[in-house]
Amino acid sequence: MSLGGKFIEVEGASDDKGAGGYAVEQTEEYRKRQNELVQEYAIKSDVVICTAQIPGRKAPLLVTEDTLKSMKSGSVVVDLAASSGGNCAKTENAKTIQAHGVTIIGDSNLPASLPADASKMYGKNIINFFKESFQEGATSFDFENEILAGACITHKGEVISPRVKSKLEN
Repeated sequence: MSLGGKFIEVEGASDDKGAGGYAVEQTEEYRKRQNELVQEYAIKSDVVICTAQIPGRKAPLLVTEDTLKSMKSGSVVVDLAASSGGNCAKTENAKTIQAHGVTIIGDSNLPASLPADASKMYGKNIINFFKESFQEGATSFDFENEILAGACITHKGEVISPRVKSKLEN
């Protein structure tokens, strides 16, 4: 949600408190409302992330082929329920495919792969920060550089960060 994502809430869902975080089987009326709502949002979205799984059963179909046909070309469906059949009609487990101009990523193990990539990206950011901070083997704080100025709290014994200064003054 912090990146602009929206959870699609369908009113009237069966209680899933005892399901351990997994979806539970819903009524036919609920599934009809859910399909209509998913279709409505999916055709306006650039990215759709599907996660619905029911323990011991095939994952519920949420993104139909008709929905895929109606989506914008270049859209992406990330199906984290791929290992149990997928929430998208065209999902193939452990594969990334194209259907009707939509990229479908069928990767139930995606969350496990993110920490390694996040760690590499963080490491790269630290290296680039130090490249900005050191020139010819010596520290070189160019406070005209927005990144360095924003990261520095003190310099030569004086608080220079506007954010920290304002906290100290209050």
